Amino acid sequence: MGVRARLTLVYGAVFLAGTALVLVTSWVLVSGHLHRTLTDVAADDATRSLAGSYGLVLAGLALVSAAFGWLVAGRVLRPLQATLERQTALVAAQQQFIANASHELRSPLTVIRTEADVTLADPRASEADLRRMGRIVLEATERTDALLDALLVLASSRRELRGAGTVDLARAARRAVAHAGPEAAEARIDVELEAGPALAPGDDALLERLVVNLVENAVRHNRPGGRVAVRTTSGPEGAVLGVVNDGPRIDPADLGRLTEPFERLDRTGVRSGTGLGLSVVAAVLEAHGGRLQLEARPEGGLDVVVRLPAASVGTGAPAPDSVASR
Repeated sequence: MGVRARLTLVYGAVFLAGTALVLVTSWVLVSGHLHRTLTDVAADDATRSLAGSYGLVLAGLALVSAAFGWLVAGRVLRPLQATLERQTALVAAQQQFIANASHELRSPLTVIRTEADVTLADPRASEADLRRMGRIVLEATERTDALLDALLVLASSRRELRGAGTVDLARAARRAVAHAGPEAAEARIDVELEAGPALAPGDDALLERLVVNLVENAVRHNRPGGRVAVRTTSGPEGAVLGVVNDGPRIDPADLGRLTEPFERLDRTGVRSGTGLGLSVVAAVLEAHGGRLQLEARPEGGLDVVVRLPAASVGTGAPAPDSVASR
């Protein structure tokens, strides 16, 4: 028997028991009055007739109490059912995330194990072979390290923020552009920066990671000789960070998938990545009460806008500056 059916029985039984008590009390009182005012024969006939009527009423009320109990049980269980559905969805999402993370971690480890086994099993392996193996192992190790770092950031961003201060998105943007400079130069990508004052309340490490992820994403999901434009501003609604890049065209219907963990779509010309860049961005923004806007550019590439709540501007706010790197 389901929970709702059990609650229906309980509520219906309580309602019916209360009604039956009222009817029985009424029958006793009326029967006593009839025996005092009528002859015994007439009083007995009236009492039996009244008992039959009360029985019919009680049977009808049994049906009413069942319907009443079913409705009340449904209203009581509705919030609990919604909570259980959310928990079920959360558990399913966590299981899928763990499965994806395990797969992503297993891939570089498999590469390391295979390269080491093949090279070491070859008695004629030369120094060049060992160096080639070392480079492959190093690349796989760096990929694993980047993935673990992203997973840790993703986990920490989903916890309650404590001791948050004021973060300067302009400074974070300058650091992110400098960090992505070598990779952009290798791909001949122009990175333009317009860093206006943009102060937001939050965790410095998480928000800086957010900016780094967006700039790295814009560089890696680009075309050789392309362009990335990074801009920070502030307005009445708060701090704003915009990152625009060239690159392959994206179907607007696929934009929602970009913030899913390990989602890379089938974009060509994409350099190595963990597939967690935008999912980390979305998680950090959720923790900070911010908003993420993604727009596919008709000519190709992505227009990303991040909005964060405003913070009070201190006297030491940085002045706007422009930086371009190639």
